Amino acid sequence: MRVKVYNLDGESVDEIELPKVFSTPYRPDLIRRAVIASWTHRIQPQGRDPLAGKRRVTENIGKGHGMARVERIKTSPRFAAFVPFARGGRRTHPPKVEKVIWEDINKKEKRLALMSAIAATANYDLVKQRGHVVDGVVGIPLVVVDDLEGVSRTRETREILMKLGVWGDVERAKKNRKVRAGKGKMRGRRYKKVKGPLIVVAKNEGIVQGARNHPGVDVVTVQNLGVEMLAPGTHPGRLTVWTRGAIEKLRELYG
Repeated sequence: MRVKVYNLDGESVDEIELPKVFSTPYRPDLIRRAVIASWTHRIQPQGRDPLAGKRRVTENIGKGHGMARVERIKTSPRFAAFVPFARGGRRTHPPKVEKVIWEDINKKEKRLALMSAIAATANYDLVKQRGHVVDGVVGIPLVVVDDLEGVSRTRETREILMKLGVWGDVERAKKNRKVRAGKGKMRGRRYKKVKGPLIVVAKNEGIVQGARNHPGVDVVTVQNLGVEMLAPGTHPGRLTVWTRGAIEKLRELYG
């Protein structure tokens, strides 16, 4: 499939043949598995000391003393100890380190999921179904010249995104910021933010500094491209801006 290559003014300057990876079948099941696997691999195992709350010499006093028959310390005032509901006692069902919290995925399945997520970025219906504003986008998939990699000013990237028709999706990400419901708002995750466009480059020559301040915009090199970036929340079809060098790098990696 041949697509147009656009310059930084949004004008078509050339055509390029897309690599075969963009013809990968759509596999939402594998994409979901790969994203969930990446989520779980960031979780740190935690547990409790098996002897926590049990380092007391206790005994059961039996009946006939007018007190509950629970484990108590041997000296006066015979406070309850060791049992879960006692002060300083053990936990009822404490978290254990040996609990399996990782979701694994085979290497070939993970690679196929990444290829399928890349191909989903070229599907207009999937990109629009995901909620992106694509009415003014000059083309999907959107391929631009390598000059984009060297833009390091926020103002310049804003003007480029406007000319490419992608700025409407950045505005959508800016307006849809909501306060998180729950305790997470007190733990550094106060706002729930919407994902906007993704910029994929062959190498960073300043574009990361130029685009990182725009809400919802992410920049990544082809070597660090992951399924979670292409399908946030397990939903594939993210609006993606590819540089020509990134497309050629895909051709080297996937044939």
